[in-house]
Amino acid sequence: MLKKYLWILFVSMVPIIELRGAIPISQGMGLPIVPSYIICIIGNMLPVPIIYLFARKVLIWGSDKPVIGGFFSWCLEKGEHGGQKLQAKAGRGLFLALLLFVGIPIPGTGAWTGTLAASILDMDFKTSILAVMLGVLLAGVIMMLGSIGIFGIIF
Repeated sequence: MLKKYLWILFVSMVPIIELRGAIPISQGMGLPIVPSYIICIIGNMLPVPIIYLFARKVLIWGSDKPVIGGFFSWCLEKGEHGGQKLQAKAGRGLFLALLLFVGIPIPGTGAWTGTLAASILDMDFKTSILAVMLGVLLAGVIMMLGSIGIFGIIF
């Protein structure tokens, strides 16, 4: 059982997959939903402060390197594009926009991209972390409801 919980913890830390993939995986493994939800939230949030503080610097540093340059440039462009899109749509409501950007589980959004976008936009650290945390909680609830079949009952 501990192996399964560690597995979903690590899956929820992976960019692009995050808890959007980890919660359905946990249900496929037959794990209880509430502990899985909590572990996936923790796993998804663990890299967020590190991303905010260091990701932009590392991506800028590596964008001109021979082997990793293409991938690093792609990540940097994705974060910049996400940040510009957020700022253009949100204006002064950047906190809510970041929360919804992270919280609505569609491909290309999530804690990694949202945190990188907040870093690129030079948002305040505490504000960024809070918005991302609330977004991760929202995405987790949506994925949890979808995983246990609530949306199938409603629609």
